[in-house]
Amino acid sequence: MYESQEMIDTARDFVHREAEAVEVVVDQIGPEFVDFAKEVLAVKGKVIVTGVGTSGTVAHRFAHLLSVTGTPAFYLSPVDGLHGSLGVVTEDDLVIAISKGGESTELNEMLTRSKDRGASTAALTSSPDSSLAHVADHSVVVVSPNADLGGVVAMGSTLAHEAWGDALCMTLMRLSGYSWDKVLHSHPGGAVGLKSLDDIVQG
Repeated sequence: MYESQEMIDTARDFVHREAEAVEVVVDQIGPEFVDFAKEVLAVKGKVIVTGVGTSGTVAHRFAHLLSVTGTPAFYLSPVDGLHGSLGVVTEDDLVIAISKGGESTELNEMLTRSKDRGASTAALTSSPDSSLAHVADHSVVVVSPNADLGGVVAMGSTLAHEAWGDALCMTLMRLSGYSWDKVLHSHPGGAVGLKSLDDIVQG
């Protein structure tokens, strides 16, 4: 049975490993990052983000933050997509699929069928040689030190993907000139909404 200090040290070590997984993303952001941001900005239709399992949760968060920062987006489960919701995808859209390993059958099929419908496709993955990376028109590879529980339960790798996605949201907001007034207007709820109200009162 673990002693208290041993549990504390183990937990701290794991958080350090996760922090390292995020930190290495810094060196993986270069000119190709800006090129991709400009591609997203040029999308005439919708940005649809998809993923399954833990990556699905990351995809849902990413879609939300894209919308918050001025790039209209929504999450679509590949399971729902393959049961008819794929009909929402058009040739003006960009479908971004997130997967650490890039071998989820339903996700790869959804991306393939999205391409069949004329949409542009992109993959955010940790596996450059994966099936998903080969299917996508544009592949973004974010590789981090192994901070996943048991090497398989996606934890640190998802934080790395989220950090990359957060950086993209911030960049798109700046490139598009999406103002803070617009952010606050679309976010009247919660602490953000209260801050907006306080700013109006104080102004």
